[in-house]
Amino acid sequence: MAERILPTPEIFATCPREGKILEYYAGTFEAVYILLHPFIRPVSIQKEQFKPATYPSRSSIVKNCVSVSWEEVVKRAGLPSLAAVDIGLRTMILGLTPELSNQQFADKIASLGDSDDILPSPEGCFSDLLHDSVLKSIQALGYEWVWVGDEFCTERKLHWIDDLKDRDAGPTRDRCNVFTPDKSLLWTTHWDSHFSFLCSSQHNLDAIQSACHFEGFFCTPATEVYWSVRP
Repeated sequence: MAERILPTPEIFATCPREGKILEYYAGTFEAVYILLHPFIRPVSIQKEQFKPATYPSRSSIVKNCVSVSWEEVVKRAGLPSLAAVDIGLRTMILGLTPELSNQQFADKIASLGDSDDILPSPEGCFSDLLHDSVLKSIQALGYEWVWVGDEFCTERKLHWIDDLKDRDAGPTRDRCNVFTPDKSLLWTTHWDSHFSFLCSSQHNLDAIQSACHFEGFFCTPATEVYWSVRP
């Protein structure tokens, strides 16, 4: 039986596994913004609900929790940088090799759950607290439709953007890729990461950032998927 090999990934609809981000998207997207997913602080629900069997719905999180920035976590946990937050988060999910992991960073982040009720967002999926804001920012650029593809975009479906907002178990709940019909903008996330990528022209991303003030940073030619552990 012949070995089944997937076709070459379509760059406008996928996320790089590793390596330099702008290099992966070269010729497709001019710029990429790394959108840091905020931590979650429950206000009117119990933090004990944030377990696989009882994890709150998106609407419950939006209604009953507030976001905590990575910069605030740096201050409260006594970490040296945003990179340390990323390393700590990846260490917590066993997403780094032993020589790159830092258990001290991971323990400091975990301790915030006890001392300040501050919990990390799940890895590998879009932030519930940012989900609708990102979709609204895409609409503000003039789009009303987006394609939503699965992890490797082997299956995809066209959606009216308003139908994706305010939904608990919709098509953007799990790992996926969201891109515009003209292939000029992509929103995607890496499975071991607590952030997502907004990929488009510099003009579009500047407009989104000016309106939304998302926490994060623009990729340079040297920025890699595992940016926190690279020189």
